Amino acid sequence: MNMTRLKTTTLCSVPAWSLAALLGLLMSAQSLAVVPHQDAVPAYAEEQTILQIEKDAPEPGWTSPASGKQHDDRHFLLFTAQDGEQNVILQRGGNTWRTLRNGPIATLSGTLLLAVPLLILGFYRLVGPARLDQPESGRQMQRFSAWQRTVHWATAISFLVLAFSGLVLLFGKKVLIPLLGHGAFSWLAIISKYLHNFVGPLFIVCSVLMFITFMWQNLFRRWDWDWVKKGGGLLSHQHVPAGYFNAGEKLWFWGGVVLLGLVMSATGLMLNFVNFGQTRYLLQWADYLHLAGATLYIVASMGHIYIGTLGTPGAYHAMRHGTVDETWAKAHHRYWYDEVKTGRAASVPEQNAPGTAMNTSTG
Repeated sequence: MNMTRLKTTTLCSVPAWSLAALLGLLMSAQSLAVVPHQDAVPAYAEEQTILQIEKDAPEPGWTSPASGKQHDDRHFLLFTAQDGEQNVILQRGGNTWRTLRNGPIATLSGTLLLAVPLLILGFYRLVGPARLDQPESGRQMQRFSAWQRTVHWATAISFLVLAFSGLVLLFGKKVLIPLLGHGAFSWLAIISKYLHNFVGPLFIVCSVLMFITFMWQNLFRRWDWDWVKKGGGLLSHQHVPAGYFNAGEKLWFWGGVVLLGLVMSATGLMLNFVNFGQTRYLLQWADYLHLAGATLYIVASMGHIYIGTLGTPGAYHAMRHGTVDETWAKAHHRYWYDEVKTGRAASVPEQNAPGTAMNTSTG
């Protein structure tokens, strides 16, 4: 196996198989959201009694808007509202949803979130960062405007707030209570909950602005396939020519910012604003998808953060200050560099057409 294929396998296999595993769990959960009696996980004796009484009753199907039957608990009857599910005291899928979410799904999520940083660290130690073939020229080029940087950092900061607060809410009881105690963790959990609920809509707005701001620069061009085939030159340290953004950055934009952003936004709004007729059944599925999408989004962002900092020296400076050295621009984004210097739209020279290597040691 050549080094390029090894690179592609190393970096892409984790998101691929993790996505397949999570989708498999979600598909199997289709029969668990509205749980058959024999498969339900009763929370306490009263629910067990109801399950025994209704053991021959038909279950709502996948297309049914009802998430469970209405049960007026004779001991704790507070009201008999008929609007939606306000008088659903027990829902047979609730405890099973909690068992699945806090069990195998959380375990898989936690495993990925711990394993991927270790893989990135191992990659950095074995391969090292992308290096320039020539010394920096000292001449700076404008790469990102103040607006582009503002949109990027607003999206990034809101994403990090959501990621950390979400991790506290998912793993805090298992990980943080033994370290902090119940009192301190309760305050941390309350703060995390409100941060997550209020920053979520802000993140959606930032993501929309990010899409509008960077959409045109992320359209795929014919030279992007050459970048993909060579794995971006990260293993070989070959500088594969690219436009304003390379193919890896474009995959992150469309797969992470756009696709996973849509999943997180739609499910997050369903869970954040529960007064629009969502049933418990739909909310449980939204939670499954939210957790799966968050795991993949965080894992992918780790690769993005690595490439934008340690993996490619100079990339952070570009997003922090807006400028890059001409040597850096020529090495990492040759077609964009040529376009800026000539004032003409980028094109693929014959000697640098896809399938041929670019010599970055001259010019």
